[in-house]
Formats: sequence, structure tokens, C-alpha cells
Amino acid sequence: MSESIDPAPPSAEPAHAVERRGDGFRERGEQVTRTEAFVDAAFAFAVTLLIFVGEDSPIPRSLDQLYDTLRQIPAFAASFACVTLMWSAHHRWSRRYGLDDTGSVVRSLLLVFLVLIWVFPLRMMFGTAFMWLSSLVFPPDSPFRIPFTVDLGDHPGEGLRTMFIVYGVAWCSMCFLIAELYRHAWSRRDSLDLDRTERIGTRGEIAQWRYGVFVGVVSIAIAVTLDASGPTWLYSAPGMAYFLMSFTGLAGAVAERRTARALDAGSARSP
Repeated sequence: MSESIDPAPPSAEPAHAVERRGDGFRERGEQVTRTEAFVDAAFAFAVTLLIFVGEDSPIPRSLDQLYDTLRQIPAFAASFACVTLMWSAHHRWSRRYGLDDTGSVVRSLLLVFLVLIWVFPLRMMFGTAFMWLSSLVFPPDSPFRIPFTVDLGDHPGEGLRTMFIVYGVAWCSMCFLIAELYRHAWSRRDSLDLDRTERIGTRGEIAQWRYGVFVGVVSIAIAVTLDASGPTWLYSAPGMAYFLMSFTGLAGAVAERRTARALDAGSARSP
């Protein structure tokens, strides 16, 4: 899955005249397209769905229900952060490249489709995780213990494994689509007139999101291979795999260094 890296053309604009974002990219998506507006609205709706997952009535009608709702804030905050991570990735891509062709629209719509599915296992996973953590820290009668009504069936381990597999498939699919958006921009690098900094940054983004796919595959593989007769706590291992995402920056940095060397080598060979 490697693409050729050719020398970056010099910018036609004087260096002092180029307005750049803080990340080194020039602002190309100055106008919000209909596709981007639709994506923004869909992500906002996905955040709304987070409130309803696992709740018979999201509106508290008594003090006890209000306390239960407040105890759900950590799970909602973590889920909200994950959704905004994906929205922010698409927003940055839109501002950097300003693409609105067929390939961009199809990939963006697929991302929306997946995020509207992903919110359900996402909210269930974080709700279960915080419920489990609070049960380890607080006694059963503590007001800080987090309740969550997720029916994992007669075999909780099997239920957790299924939840992690569904979540992992959705995570891998979305990371793959964002990587594909950046790869699509890379394929338009000449028409977009990407300079050296932007080409290096684009290759780094592709590598980071492909690394996210790799982490998701690792989590799914762990979930699939777990022994069904093992202890329930062992089924948290697929979730622990996502701590590997802390090395995302390293994966991007390695790709950027390789791209820089390739661009330098290509420039040296050019007349």
C-alpha cells in the first residue's frame, strides 16, 4: 500500500504571502461545502444519540434518576471525546484540502454512516468500563458507584467479547476511511499544489490513521482468541489494546521522516 513520492514543486507564491494554518498547511477549504455541512450535522446527531443509548428515558423525573444521570457523565464524556476526535479529523482534512469531488463525497458519507452505528457499541463500552472501574473503587452502597443497564446475557465474558469485536470493526472502518481521505488528497497532490511541508504532513496523516486500523485489528484478534471459559476480567484485554494508540505520533513521525528523505532524494535527481 505504498504510493510513489515525487519531488514537491516550489510554491508559486512568495513565502511571506502564503497564509498557513498552525499545522503548516495552507487553508484551501475556505467555503463550507454541502458535504461538510451534512457531515457536521450528522456528527452532532451522533452526539445526541449518545444520550439515548442504554437509557429508557434520558430525562430524569426524580432525584434518584437525576443522580443516576449525573453518574453517567464520565462515560458520556469519554464517548463524546471519541466522536469529536473523528469529527475533528474530517474537519482538518476539509480545511487543508477543500476537496468536494466524487471520491471525497463518497468517503465522507461512508464515514457518517459508520459513526451513526459506532455510537451504540461506543457508549455501551465506556458505560460498562466505568461501571466496572467504579465497582472496584467504591462499595455497592456508594453514591459514586456508576450504574449502567447493559444486558450481557448469561455469559458476560461472551457479551463483552462480542461488544469489543463490533466496536473494533467500526473503529477500523472509520480509521481506514479517514486514511483514505488523506490518500485521496495525496493522489491530487499536483492539482492541489501541495508543497514539501504539506506533502510530508499528508503522508504522516495517512500513516497515523492506518496505524489506528492496525490497533483495532489487534484488539479484534485478542477478543476473538480469548478463552470463553476464562475469568470475566480477562475480557478487558481487547480494550487495553487501544492504549497502543499512544504511539500514533511515533508512526506519523516515522512516515514523515521517510517522506522527507524520499523528497530530498527526488529533488537531488531532478535537473
